Amino acid sequence: MKGKTNNPNGRPKGVPNKVTKSVRAFIGEVIDKNRRQMVRDLKALEPKDRLIILEKLMQYIIPKQQAQSIDITSLTDEQLTSVINEISNNLADED
Repeated sequence: MKGKTNNPNGRPKGVPNKVTKSVRAFIGEVIDKNRRQMVRDLKALEPKDRLIILEKLMQYIIPKQQAQSIDITSLTDEQLTSVINEISNNLADED
């Protein structure tokens, strides 16, 4: 018998349990109330250490990039040229 809520299927997938939801809310409150102090603490760090902390924090707000493979064997010469031009333009825009 799954769970004690008379739900034979248990908790639906993707629904956080109450403890997880409560802990996330608590952590969010702690961070929100200490935001100014956290900024002061970051500024007090050596640049190298500051970058390490910021890099660790960024993983929670910036999605990780995934490698993608493209099967170019089915593309026409025109399509290949278009893809190459688009990649070249994107690289030029980054400079």
